[in-house]
Amino acid sequence: MTKKLFTEKEIAILSKNPYVTSVSSKGITYSEEFKHHFISECRWGKFSRQIFEEAGFDVDILGKRRIKSASDRWKKSYEKEGVLGLKDTRKENSRRPRDKELSLEEKYARLKAKMNLLEAENELLKKIRNVRKGAEVKVPPSQKYELIRYVIEKYSLKHMVKFLCEEVGISRSGYYRYFSPESVERRKRQEAKDEVAKELILKAFRFKGRKKGARQIKMTLEGQFQCVYNLKRIRRIMKKYDIVCPARKANPYKRMIKATQEHRVVPNLLKRKFNQYTPGKVLLTDITYLSYHGGQRAYLSVIKDGSTGEVLAHHMSSRITMDLATNTLHKLKKNRRFKKAEGALIHSDQGTHYTHPDFQKRVKVLGLRQSMSRRGNCWDNAPIESFFGHLKDEVNIKACKTFEEIQREINKYIRHYNHTRYQWNRKKMTPVQYRNHLLQAA
Repeated sequence: MTKKLFTEKEIAILSKNPYVTSVSSKGITYSEEFKHHFISECRWGKFSRQIFEEAGFDVDILGKRRIKSASDRWKKSYEKEGVLGLKDTRKENSRRPRDKELSLEEKYARLKAKMNLLEAENELLKKIRNVRKGAEVKVPPSQKYELIRYVIEKYSLKHMVKFLCEEVGISRSGYYRYFSPESVERRKRQEAKDEVAKELILKAFRFKGRKKGARQIKMTLEGQFQCVYNLKRIRRIMKKYDIVCPARKANPYKRMIKATQEHRVVPNLLKRKFNQYTPGKVLLTDITYLSYHGGQRAYLSVIKDGSTGEVLAHHMSSRITMDLATNTLHKLKKNRRFKKAEGALIHSDQGTHYTHPDFQKRVKVLGLRQSMSRRGNCWDNAPIESFFGHLKDEVNIKACKTFEEIQREINKYIRHYNHTRYQWNRKKMTPVQYRNHLLQAA
């Protein structure tokens, strides 16, 4: 027999062949139908390799030695016993004892042992969940070994080791190896080392009265205690002794977006070509917050023409909801001064408002293409960031006491910005004047 072993990829390829009954890394079992077909084709004068290839086998995967040994074996068996010689009799001639029928007493004993094991496992899971506040927990093999040992000793079930190991999905050899004197001694030594590591990690964790995560602990150990620990070791010790750092929780809405994959990021079509000297060709949009009296916040969404600098639509809200972006699009649609140019696009960052299916659907209804900045790159939407900067410098936001007041101030500023605020880089014209200038030049 050939010493060549099959890889997982080769096993998957061979398993798809209808003439294969089973295949493992060491060998392959062919169906009786293929053996009969092989002998029939051999009698017509075909070569072994040709027969295997025509049957859909990759001879490079099987190897010449395996094909030759199978061919010789089948030919010899056929010459000696005929068709019966091609039959696979390994199962019939196996000397392994078959599973005997269990008596009622044995079945009852196994059922009782299983129930005792399940009760102990439930108690263990309750304790773990209480520590980890309801998180779904997987029981590691070491705890399964301890669990079986506990059940066996409590209910005197020494003859049930194999059965209980099968029930929890672990090997019997692993169970006995875990409780061997060498393994027990090794775990004691490891436990002593972990206790020393725990004390050092706790010192770093409590250093200066500030709780820390694993990376901060690693740096503190090196900087303050001249002790170098591997990051994985620190995390293992923290998990083992429940040393928990209060971390900021991930936004559940963003996690839901990732899970459902409803939101879509689109490519950066604009590539910072903001001024294309065509009104209505490039539309820039973004959202900013405005802090006013008593720490209150208002949110402003704006759509600005990249060529003229004119603010074409804006919407304000006291809450940052999805309507903030979609209502701005609705106002753009109602703006009679806005005339969409051929190939017009709307450009934004990768915020959830702009990756939302509702926003993207409305953009398509308006007949606009959509473009997005690269992730974390504010320069890809610089003109609108600049607009927000000027707005916050020039409007006395802090003096506003109510949302209605700040709304009036923003409306007044945008009218001023469009009609009476001259811009040096647009031929010293206001955005509206520059828009008219471009339309006349066209």
